[in-house]
Amino acid sequence: MKTTSQKNNSRTPGQIRTVEQQTVAAPQAQPDKKDNRLPIDTDARKKNRTLPTEKVLNLLLNGSPELYRLAEVVGKWVWVQFKEQPAAEIRQQLAQLGFHWNRERQAWQHPCGQFRLASVQDPHEKYSSYYPADIRAN
Repeated sequence: MKTTSQKNNSRTPGQIRTVEQQTVAAPQAQPDKKDNRLPIDTDARKKNRTLPTEKVLNLLLNGSPELYRLAEVVGKWVWVQFKEQPAAEIRQQLAQLGFHWNRERQAWQHPCGQFRLASVQDPHEKYSSYYPADIRAN
């Protein structure tokens, strides 16, 4: 903060410091951006992220058949995509199961214990993929 000469400034150095500290304060959170996420058990989430593909699919099938019908296995990962943003309860359920949102691919992804760095190419080009609900229906 630029100050004028001491002659023209009626504030003491302590007062100037206080004003500077106030202007350097941490930025305020944007009021229009609310955190709409529902609470999850982070310890259970971490544990669920290490589950193998078949166990993740079983959790989806038994706990949420509608999510199971949307699930796609890409390599060893499980992806769930929606045409529109799902309800907060569904997002909470996916997060609790260990899924994370991939903005680039517009999908909820579960690593199934196979953690990888981001790839430039589409994983569909490298790995086989299938919809388990289609196989189960046959």
